[in-house]
Amino acid sequence: MIRAVAASLALVLACPAFAQALPEFRFSDAAPADYPGVIRLGTGPGQPSEEWFRQDGALQVRNVAEATLTPFLPRPQSATGAAVIVAPGGGFLGLAIEDEGFRVARWLADHGIAAFVLKYRVLPTPADPLTFRRELVAVRTGKGPASFRPPADTPAEALADGQAALRHVLTHAADYGIDPARTGMMGFSAGAFLALSVTAADAPDARPAFVAPIYGRQAPSPVPAKAPPMFALIAADDPLFGREGFALVEGWRKAGAPVEFHLLQNGGHGFGLGRAGTSSADWIYSFHRWLDVNGMLHRKP
Repeated sequence: MIRAVAASLALVLACPAFAQALPEFRFSDAAPADYPGVIRLGTGPGQPSEEWFRQDGALQVRNVAEATLTPFLPRPQSATGAAVIVAPGGGFLGLAIEDEGFRVARWLADHGIAAFVLKYRVLPTPADPLTFRRELVAVRTGKGPASFRPPADTPAEALADGQAALRHVLTHAADYGIDPARTGMMGFSAGAFLALSVTAADAPDARPAFVAPIYGRQAPSPVPAKAPPMFALIAADDPLFGREGFALVEGWRKAGAPVEFHLLQNGGHGFGLGRAGTSSADWIYSFHRWLDVNGMLHRKP
């Protein structure tokens, strides 16, 4: 089922209706993000063709071949002990690492939650920037040939990176001042695929305490035996997943696992922390309240 849903993502990306909802594709070159304390997870060989760029002003990165974590830690006096690994989206062709990574992590850290932005491996795209940008527009509009397409499932490399990130944070919980039992994973779009895949894999040393798929697939997803609490959110007018139904949420409910679901009236897809003038604005406060209700923000000795 995951394969079928991801395949539908590739098809929807090429449809005219989705093309009309896309930005104007204004590209520009950009320097790599420079945040202190970046952690190399040791997955992938790394390669010099990694490219950082801006699309419509927002920083993105592609051709990631070595996974890293960028920590955003709260001030000690406001730290709650909770932690979230944040996985940006991008169709596994790149990462919207600013809007769906760094900005989200800063908000969480400002509210007492340790956050770690995961730069996970994605599928290779043409090394030449002009070729990549032309073909990316072709993929998203369905106009013109392209040498790449979104994958039909969470790539094995991305899944391995998600698990490696969780293992690292859990292993070094004392160093970060966090509670392993209150460490979860949040993902946006393709990052939501990844977060659910990590949860479904149910590795003994890489189990998130909670999972938050944000505007990800709504089709059925495997539910682990001891499913963690889930916070799911999507806009009704999301052109990718807004009309898939609610099987994801129903699966968690049938398993008896805690779940909170927000169907926003509007906001489209890819709104990050929220799109002004839509009901997606300030949704992150609902997530914060949900964490609190589930005991994730309660300080412990």
